[in-house]
Amino acid sequence: MLQVNYRDSRPIYEQVWDGLRRLIITGVIPAGDKLPSVRSLSSSLAINPNTIQRAVEALEQEGYAYTVPGKGSFAALPTDVDAGRREELLTKLDSIVQELEYLGLKREDLAERITTQEGKE
Repeated sequence: MLQVNYRDSRPIYEQVWDGLRRLIITGVIPAGDKLPSVRSLSSSLAINPNTIQRAVEALEQEGYAYTVPGKGSFAALPTDVDAGRREELLTKLDSIVQELEYLGLKREDLAERITTQEGKE
């Protein structure tokens, strides 16, 4: 499910955050489903529970997850994700599109790429 790469330059909590976020985005953990508990993730990844908790808190700050006291953390609905995150991703996309155009890719090719990605979901 999740893996931590100790050779990765990113902090461990960021790798866990990114891994959980990807599981939510791809639907492996559907909206409303319970995330693995801090204790179980800590045990399976051999990581300090505080590190896992920090990653879950980061997910909550962006709106990808929410916590129900006494029950655990759950994947949020896509509509709950922070609008700031959407803007951040769109800004990155604009930058990537600009670079791809510089490298000779046409907008039509980009549009086709986006359309074919929609069919893979």
